[in-house]
Amino acid sequence: MTSLPTRPLGTTGMDITTVGFGSWAVSGTGWRFGWGTTDDEESVAAIRHAVTSGVNWIDTAAVYGLGHSETLVGKAIAGLPRSERRYVFTKVGMVWDPTDPQAPPRSTMQPASVRREVEDSLRRLNVEHIDLYQVHWPDTGGSQEQVGEGSGTVSPDATPLGVYWQVMADLKAEGKVRAIGLSNHSPEQLAAAEEIAHVDVIQPPFSAIHRAAAPEIAWAHAHNTGVIVYSPLQSGLLTGTFSAERVASLPADDWRASHPDFTTGLAAGLQLADALRPIAARHGATVAETAIAWALAWPGLTGAIVGARQPAQVDGWINAGTIDLTPADLDEIAGAITASGAGTGPPRP
Repeated sequence: MTSLPTRPLGTTGMDITTVGFGSWAVSGTGWRFGWGTTDDEESVAAIRHAVTSGVNWIDTAAVYGLGHSETLVGKAIAGLPRSERRYVFTKVGMVWDPTDPQAPPRSTMQPASVRREVEDSLRRLNVEHIDLYQVHWPDTGGSQEQVGEGSGTVSPDATPLGVYWQVMADLKAEGKVRAIGLSNHSPEQLAAAEEIAHVDVIQPPFSAIHRAAAPEIAWAHAHNTGVIVYSPLQSGLLTGTFSAERVASLPADDWRASHPDFTTGLAAGLQLADALRPIAARHGATVAETAIAWALAWPGLTGAIVGARQPAQVDGWINAGTIDLTPADLDEIAGAITASGAGTGPPRP
């Protein structure tokens, strides 16, 4: 096993590698937000390759593949010696209708539902406790129609944040989970939760394309809260391997085929990825590693979740944490972001 850079995950006592394995993309097809057909054995091989390459944490969620991703993670870590057990992070709060797997998952953090979900996740992952349990989205009581967006409306049946965050704190006190976190919550929601129990970790989306979570990262930095970000490669768009032709060939059951990042925003994203090439070349790195290094340069950020469906894809980003972007590099990337018109938010840490 190789050694990768690590950072303390807030006050959890866990030191995590600056890149972690994200298992949304291995979740398979047949559900609302799948990535097209995947090979389970290859997916397990990708997870194990990441671990043997030094990655010490795996991020998943119950809703990914409607339980399938957690099952694959459980299978992958079951074959590892106990001394090499990796941290396992998962999420709660998006439930599905097993009779209609293509329906949008529904947001709910009702206490009874949370307790059912944690037991189901423990069983699928085949672990005694979950290292980090995260609320996937604020409870709206509604459906999530599109990746990266909540329901847009809040149902009268939605569970208040104060109620569901107390349940999460109770699970931690009971030892079912080691740390608790909030994903996709605003600074105002984070502050409200902090008054009930410490927010151990946050997980916002963050990349050179979508930078709107900078205020959440700043809040976490000020409150000794760990930060792991998802989609630092914007679902592959910042890997340097995409083209308009490749996007046009995405299968219909790949959610990216109809997402704005890969339709109306495609040209800007591709332009930005191209602008990263000379910077990557100067560091002897891939475009993907350079894009991840940009995210890791933000103060307070602990680690970045990066997906892979085959072992070879892991090799394209595994060394992102070893790249030290210079002030001149960051200035150049900021200029490229501005020139491309991609996304919103501050273009430089």
